[in-house]
Amino acid sequence: MAEFKQFEVTNGKGFDLKKMKPDMEIPKESKEKISEQTKKNLDEIAALQDKLYADGKEGLIIILQAMDAAGKDSTVKHVMSSVNPQGIDVFSFKQPSATELAHDFLWRIGKCIPERGKISLFNRSYYEDVLVVKVHEINKTYKMPKRCTSEPDDVFFGQRYEDIRNFEEYLYRQGYRIVKIFLNVSKDEQKKRFLERIDKKEKNWKFSSADITERKLWDKYQKAYQDAIEATATEHCPWYVVPADQKWYTRLIVSEVLLDVLQKIAPEYPTLTPEAMKDLESCKAALEGGKTNKAK
Repeated sequence: MAEFKQFEVTNGKGFDLKKMKPDMEIPKESKEKISEQTKKNLDEIAALQDKLYADGKEGLIIILQAMDAAGKDSTVKHVMSSVNPQGIDVFSFKQPSATELAHDFLWRIGKCIPERGKISLFNRSYYEDVLVVKVHEINKTYKMPKRCTSEPDDVFFGQRYEDIRNFEEYLYRQGYRIVKIFLNVSKDEQKKRFLERIDKKEKNWKFSSADITERKLWDKYQKAYQDAIEATATEHCPWYVVPADQKWYTRLIVSEVLLDVLQKIAPEYPTLTPEAMKDLESCKAALEGGKTNKAK
């Protein structure tokens, strides 16, 4: 169960995204065994999530970030398939809207923080404000005081990284765990998946001409991810740079990451007080004694 550890980044100092493989070249004959292990992990995740919900002491935030066609939606679908929907909420974040840009960049996140005992899964997140905003230089259009916008980009985004670190540490101190997953897909695999979306009618809806525009900015996005992970990976809120070219292997690693964090939380079903236990025994005795209130 230590497979995922090689992809964990708890200290961004010295991190190099270029050294992280998007394809581990796992032989296809291993797929069945890996899928079986993933299923086993999902069963354990489901059992722990039930305890997490009942315990209500810690909350879990899962962040999924990736280039287009890296498999975010399918990861949500497969890895979360065994989780009780009652205990999880999924939120999708895109480039900030005009309303969101009129507030501080973390404003849209506050309402998505789960109650303790629940899980929130962010399909993209507040990291878009240091990714797409940085790549497209949207920050230069912000309606903010000059003291906020006159700084060079390295200072402006450096301050945002600091705000993110402080925000995540604050949440950790409030009883939340944050797991940040970057699905690391290769440019060649992205091309293959884009072509599949064009060729297969049932997948046409997934493709947009804007995907090609964004693909032309590949290197800029890779640099933005490099900077973000390097600046915000911490012991309490690590990043996991997961190979995404082989989806079935990706699902294994993501399931291991989630299982690991839930095991660290180690939730337990609440223990009832002696008084509550006594009341349970009384209710049990009443039921077993066949006492009922029949309508007259």
